[in-house]
Amino acid sequence: MAVTGASDELGARLKVYEGQPAARAGTGKDPVNLPMIRHWCEAMGDTSPAYEGPDAVAPPTMLQAWTMGGLSGHTSRTGAYDEMLTLLDEAGCTSIVATDCEQEYLRPLRPGDEVAFDTVIESVSDRKTTKLGTGYFVTTRTDVRVGDDLVGTHRFRVLKYAPGGRERKRPPRPRPVVNRDNGGFWEGVAEGRLLVQRCADCGTLRHPWLPGCNACGCLDWDTVESSGEGTVCSYVVMHHPPFPAFDPPYAVGLIELAEGVRMVSNVVGVPYDKVRIGLPVRVEFRRYDDEGGALTLPVFRVLGGEV
Repeated sequence: MAVTGASDELGARLKVYEGQPAARAGTGKDPVNLPMIRHWCEAMGDTSPAYEGPDAVAPPTMLQAWTMGGLSGHTSRTGAYDEMLTLLDEAGCTSIVATDCEQEYLRPLRPGDEVAFDTVIESVSDRKTTKLGTGYFVTTRTDVRVGDDLVGTHRFRVLKYAPGGRERKRPPRPRPVVNRDNGGFWEGVAEGRLLVQRCADCGTLRHPWLPGCNACGCLDWDTVESSGEGTVCSYVVMHHPPFPAFDPPYAVGLIELAEGVRMVSNVVGVPYDKVRIGLPVRVEFRRYDDEGGALTLPVFRVLGGEV
Protein backbone atom coordinates (compact mmCIF):
# COMPACT_ATOMS: atom_id res chain seq x y z
CA MET A 1 0.00 0.00 0.00
CA ALA A 2 1.47 3.36 -1.00
CA VAL A 3 0.69 6.76 0.50
CA THR A 4 -0.22 8.25 -2.88
CA GLY A 5 -3.68 8.27 -4.43
CA ALA A 6 -7.01 9.97 -3.87
CA SER A 7 -8.33 7.75 -1.07
CA ASP A 8 -6.54 7.45 2.25
CA GLU A 9 -7.10 3.86 3.30
CA LEU A 10 -3.84 3.92 5.27
CA GLY A 11 -4.94 7.01 7.16
CA ALA A 12 -8.16 5.29 8.17
CA ARG A 13 -6.21 2.30 9.50
CA LEU A 14 -3.89 4.59 11.45
CA LYS A 15 -6.78 6.44 13.07
CA VAL A 16 -7.70 3.19 14.85
CA TYR A 17 -4.61 3.67 17.03
CA GLU A 18 -5.76 7.02 18.41
CA GLY A 19 -6.42 6.67 22.13
CA GLN A 20 -4.51 3.40 22.43
CA PRO A 21 -1.84 3.21 25.15
CA ALA A 22 1.83 3.26 24.18
CA ALA A 23 2.98 2.72 27.79
CA ARG A 24 1.08 1.67 30.91
CA ALA A 25 2.08 2.22 34.52
CA GLY A 26 5.64 3.14 33.65
CA THR A 27 8.01 4.20 36.42
CA GLY A 28 11.12 6.33 36.34
CA LYS A 29 14.33 4.33 36.63
CA ASP A 30 15.65 6.77 39.26
CA PRO A 31 13.97 9.07 41.75
CA VAL A 32 14.40 12.78 41.12
CA ASN A 33 17.92 13.46 42.39
CA LEU A 34 20.47 16.25 42.78
CA PRO A 35 23.28 14.69 40.68
CA MET A 36 21.07 14.51 37.58
CA ILE A 37 19.83 18.04 38.24
CA ARG A 38 23.43 19.24 38.51
CA HIS A 39 24.46 17.53 35.27
CA TRP A 40 21.45 19.02 33.47
CA CYS A 41 22.16 22.53 34.73
CA GLU A 42 25.85 22.27 33.77
CA ALA A 43 24.94 21.10 30.27
CA MET A 44 22.36 23.86 29.84
CA GLY A 45 24.39 26.57 31.51
CA ASP A 46 21.55 27.20 33.96
CA THR A 47 22.86 28.79 37.18
CA SER A 48 19.53 29.44 38.89
CA PRO A 49 19.85 29.04 42.68
CA ALA A 50 16.45 27.31 42.68
CA TYR A 51 18.12 24.12 41.43
CA GLU A 52 20.66 23.65 44.23
CA GLY A 53 20.77 23.50 48.02
CA PRO A 54 18.46 21.84 50.56
CA ASP A 55 15.28 23.32 49.01
CA ALA A 56 16.23 22.54 45.39
CA VAL A 57 13.65 21.70 42.77
CA ALA A 58 14.26 20.11 39.38
CA PRO A 59 14.22 22.35 36.29
CA PRO A 60 10.76 21.96 34.76
CA THR A 61 12.24 21.18 31.34
CA MET A 62 13.74 18.00 32.82
CA LEU A 63 10.26 16.50 32.88
CA GLN A 64 10.95 13.96 30.12
CA ALA A 65 14.36 13.03 31.56
CA TRP A 66 12.77 11.31 34.57
CA THR A 67 10.69 9.02 32.31
CA MET A 68 13.40 7.89 29.89
CA GLY A 69 14.14 4.17 29.75
CA GLY A 70 17.76 4.32 28.59
CA LEU A 71 19.20 1.66 26.30
CA SER A 72 17.28 -1.15 27.98
CA GLY A 73 13.90 0.56 27.62
CA HIS A 74 10.81 0.19 29.78
CA THR A 75 8.82 -2.98 30.44
CA SER A 76 5.68 -0.83 30.52
CA ARG A 77 5.73 -0.21 26.78
CA THR A 78 2.79 -1.68 24.85
CA GLY A 79 2.86 -2.96 21.29
CA ALA A 80 0.41 -0.44 19.82
CA TYR A 81 2.96 2.23 18.96
CA ASP A 82 5.34 -0.26 17.33
CA GLU A 83 2.47 -1.81 15.39
CA MET A 84 1.49 1.60 14.06
CA LEU A 85 5.08 2.41 12.99
CA THR A 86 5.38 -1.00 11.29
CA LEU A 87 2.19 -0.30 9.37
CA LEU A 88 3.69 2.98 8.17
CA ASP A 89 6.97 1.28 7.23
CA GLU A 90 5.14 -1.32 5.15
CA ALA A 91 3.33 1.50 3.32
CA GLY A 92 6.64 3.14 2.35
CA CYS A 93 6.83 5.68 5.16
CA THR A 94 10.23 4.44 6.27
CA SER A 95 11.68 7.76 7.48
CA ILE A 96 10.95 9.53 10.74
CA VAL A 97 11.80 12.94 12.14
CA ALA A 98 10.83 14.59 15.42
CA THR A 99 9.01 17.86 14.75
CA ASP A 100 8.16 19.39 18.13
CA CYS A 101 7.13 18.79 21.72
CA GLU A 102 4.88 20.57 24.19
CA GLN A 103 5.17 20.35 27.96
CA GLU A 104 2.86 21.51 30.74
CA TYR A 105 4.15 21.81 34.30
CA LEU A 106 1.64 21.52 37.15
CA ARG A 107 4.01 21.44 40.10
CA PRO A 108 7.81 21.34 40.61
CA LEU A 109 9.55 18.02 41.04
CA ARG A 110 11.79 17.71 44.11
CA PRO A 111 14.64 15.34 44.99
CA GLY A 112 13.18 12.07 46.24
CA ASP A 113 10.03 12.22 44.08
CA GLU A 114 9.38 8.94 42.30
CA VAL A 115 7.62 9.48 39.00
CA ALA A 116 5.14 7.23 37.24
CA PHE A 117 3.70 7.78 33.79
CA ASP A 118 1.27 6.60 31.14
CA THR A 119 1.63 7.33 27.44
CA VAL A 120 -1.18 7.38 24.91
CA ILE A 121 -1.26 7.79 21.13
CA GLU A 122 -3.19 11.03 21.18
CA SER A 123 -3.62 11.74 17.47
CA VAL A 124 -2.65 10.76 13.94
CA SER A 125 -2.98 13.49 11.33
CA ASP A 126 -4.49 13.22 7.89
CA ARG A 127 -1.97 12.51 5.15
CA LYS A 128 0.35 15.49 4.72
CA THR A 129 2.81 16.41 1.98
CA THR A 130 5.90 18.25 3.20
CA LYS A 131 9.26 19.19 1.74
CA LEU A 132 10.64 15.98 3.23
CA GLY A 133 7.97 13.78 1.70
CA THR A 134 4.42 12.52 2.24
CA GLY A 135 3.33 10.98 5.52
CA TYR A 136 1.57 11.41 8.84
CA PHE A 137 2.16 13.39 12.02
CA VAL A 138 1.83 11.19 15.10
CA THR A 139 1.41 12.78 18.54
CA THR A 140 1.83 10.95 21.83
CA ARG A 141 0.95 12.36 25.26
CA THR A 142 2.71 11.27 28.43
CA ASP A 143 1.07 12.08 31.78
CA VAL A 144 3.65 12.19 34.58
CA ARG A 145 2.55 11.60 38.19
CA VAL A 146 4.02 11.50 41.64
CA GLY A 147 1.72 9.37 43.73
CA ASP A 148 -1.82 10.41 42.79
CA ASP A 149 -0.76 13.91 41.70
CA LEU A 150 -0.45 14.79 38.03
CA VAL A 151 2.74 16.88 37.90
CA GLY A 152 3.09 17.44 34.16
CA THR A 153 2.30 16.36 30.61
CA HIS A 154 4.62 15.85 27.68
CA ARG A 155 3.38 15.82 24.08
CA PHE A 156 5.82 14.56 21.46
CA ARG A 157 5.17 14.77 17.73
CA VAL A 158 6.94 12.98 14.88
CA LEU A 159 6.48 12.90 11.13
CA LYS A 160 6.60 9.37 9.67
CA TYR A 161 6.98 9.82 5.94
CA ALA A 162 7.98 8.42 2.56
CA PRO A 163 11.06 10.37 1.41
CA GLY A 164 10.50 12.58 -1.62
CA GLY A 165 12.15 11.73 -4.89
CA ARG A 166 14.03 15.00 -5.23
CA GLU A 167 17.45 14.83 -6.79
CA ARG A 168 20.12 15.51 -4.23
CA LYS A 169 23.08 17.64 -5.19
CA ARG A 170 26.46 16.17 -4.51
CA PRO A 171 27.96 18.08 -1.56
CA PRO A 172 31.19 20.02 -2.14
CA ARG A 173 34.46 18.36 -1.27
CA PRO A 174 35.73 19.39 2.19
CA ARG A 175 38.37 22.11 2.10
CA PRO A 176 41.72 21.83 3.88
CA VAL A 177 42.34 24.17 6.80
CA VAL A 178 44.82 26.76 5.51
CA ASN A 179 46.62 28.96 8.02
CA ARG A 180 49.80 31.03 8.27
CA ASP A 181 51.86 27.95 9.15
CA ASN A 182 50.88 25.84 6.12
CA GLY A 183 49.75 28.47 3.62
CA GLY A 184 52.96 28.11 1.59
CA PHE A 185 52.35 24.41 1.07
CA TRP A 186 48.87 24.99 -0.37
CA GLU A 187 50.12 27.85 -2.54
CA GLY A 188 52.62 25.41 -4.02
CA VAL A 189 49.93 22.78 -4.59
CA ALA A 190 47.82 25.34 -6.46
CA GLU A 191 50.83 25.87 -8.76
CA GLY A 192 51.39 22.12 -9.24
CA ARG A 193 54.44 21.96 -6.96
CA LEU A 194 54.95 19.78 -3.89
CA LEU A 195 56.96 21.92 -1.48
CA VAL A 196 58.75 20.57 1.59
CA GLN A 197 59.97 22.75 4.44
CA ARG A 198 63.72 22.80 5.18
CA CYS A 199 65.29 24.13 8.36
CA ALA A 200 67.61 27.03 7.57
CA ASP A 201 69.97 25.98 10.37
CA CYS A 202 70.32 22.18 10.40
CA GLY A 203 68.80 21.47 6.99
CA THR A 204 66.23 18.96 8.30
CA LEU A 205 63.24 18.48 5.99
CA ARG A 206 59.83 18.32 7.58
CA HIS A 207 56.19 17.63 6.75
CA PRO A 208 53.59 18.61 7.71
CA TRP A 209 54.66 22.23 7.82
CA LEU A 210 55.50 23.63 11.25
CA PRO A 211 56.47 27.09 12.53
CA GLY A 212 59.79 25.76 13.85
CA CYS A 213 62.23 22.91 13.35
CA ASN A 214 61.40 19.82 15.38
CA ALA A 215 65.06 18.79 15.31
CA CYS A 216 66.89 21.92 16.47
CA GLY A 217 64.11 24.41 17.25
CA CYS A 218 65.22 26.99 14.66
CA LEU A 219 62.38 29.24 13.49
CA ASP A 220 63.96 30.06 10.11
CA TRP A 221 63.25 27.90 7.08
CA ASP A 222 63.05 27.73 3.33
CA THR A 223 61.56 25.15 0.95
CA VAL A 224 62.66 22.53 -1.54
CA GLU A 225 60.48 21.17 -4.29
CA SER A 226 59.91 17.45 -4.01
CA SER A 227 60.23 15.22 -7.04
CA GLY A 228 56.85 13.84 -6.04
CA GLU A 229 58.09 10.26 -6.21
CA GLY A 230 57.80 7.88 -3.28
CA THR A 231 56.48 4.58 -2.01
CA VAL A 232 53.47 3.42 -0.03
CA CYS A 233 54.71 3.12 3.55
CA SER A 234 51.33 2.15 5.01
CA TYR A 235 47.67 2.43 4.03
CA VAL A 236 44.06 1.94 5.08
CA VAL A 237 40.95 1.28 3.01
CA MET A 238 38.04 3.49 4.06
CA HIS A 239 34.68 1.72 4.06
CA HIS A 240 32.79 3.35 6.90
CA PRO A 241 31.61 5.85 7.94
CA PRO A 242 30.83 7.45 4.59
CA PHE A 243 31.61 11.15 4.27
CA PRO A 244 29.80 13.60 1.98
CA ALA A 245 31.50 14.01 -1.42
CA PHE A 246 33.48 10.77 -1.00
CA ASP A 247 32.64 7.39 -2.53
CA PRO A 248 33.91 4.53 -0.36
CA PRO A 249 35.73 2.24 -0.51
CA TYR A 250 38.95 4.10 -1.28
CA ALA A 251 42.59 3.82 -0.23
CA VAL A 252 44.39 6.39 1.92
CA GLY A 253 48.13 5.96 2.07
CA LEU A 254 51.06 7.13 4.14
CA ILE A 255 53.55 7.98 1.39
CA GLU A 256 57.28 8.15 2.02
CA LEU A 257 58.69 10.65 -0.46
CA ALA A 258 62.10 10.20 -2.03
CA GLU A 259 63.31 13.14 0.08
CA GLY A 260 62.58 11.20 3.28
CA VAL A 261 59.45 12.90 4.62
CA ARG A 262 56.03 11.27 4.78
CA MET A 263 52.65 12.56 3.62
CA VAL A 264 49.07 11.27 3.85
CA SER A 265 46.88 11.29 0.75
CA ASN A 266 44.75 9.12 -1.52
CA VAL A 267 46.36 6.33 -3.53
CA VAL A 268 44.95 6.12 -7.06
CA GLY A 269 45.71 4.26 -10.26
CA VAL A 270 44.86 0.77 -9.01
CA PRO A 271 41.71 -0.67 -7.37
CA TYR A 272 41.58 -0.03 -3.63
CA ASP A 273 42.08 -3.73 -2.89
CA LYS A 274 45.29 -3.84 -4.95
CA VAL A 275 47.15 -1.24 -2.90
CA ARG A 276 50.16 -2.74 -1.15
CA ILE A 277 53.02 -1.52 1.02
CA GLY A 278 56.06 -0.77 -1.12
CA LEU A 279 54.20 0.23 -4.30
CA PRO A 280 56.00 3.05 -6.17
CA VAL A 281 53.92 6.20 -6.60
CA ARG A 282 54.21 9.69 -8.03
CA VAL A 283 52.28 12.80 -7.04
CA GLU A 284 49.42 13.93 -9.24
CA PHE A 285 47.53 17.19 -8.79
CA ARG A 286 43.79 16.90 -9.14
CA ARG A 287 41.49 19.86 -9.58
CA TYR A 288 37.96 19.79 -8.20
CA ASP A 289 35.31 22.31 -9.21
CA ASP A 290 32.06 22.32 -7.29
CA GLU A 291 29.82 24.63 -5.27
CA GLY A 292 32.72 25.28 -2.92
CA GLY A 293 34.84 26.68 -5.76
CA ALA A 294 38.05 25.45 -7.37
CA LEU A 295 40.28 23.18 -5.30
CA THR A 296 43.58 21.47 -6.13
CA LEU A 297 44.73 18.48 -4.07
CA PRO A 298 47.79 16.21 -4.30
CA VAL A 299 47.10 12.48 -4.68
CA PHE A 300 49.57 9.68 -5.42
CA ARG A 301 49.24 7.52 -8.51
CA VAL A 302 50.74 4.05 -8.57
CA LEU A 303 53.40 3.91 -11.26
CA GLY A 304 52.52 1.52 -14.07
CA GLY A 305 48.90 2.60 -14.49
CA GLU A 306 45.75 0.62 -13.86
CA VAL A 307 46.06 -3.06 -12.99
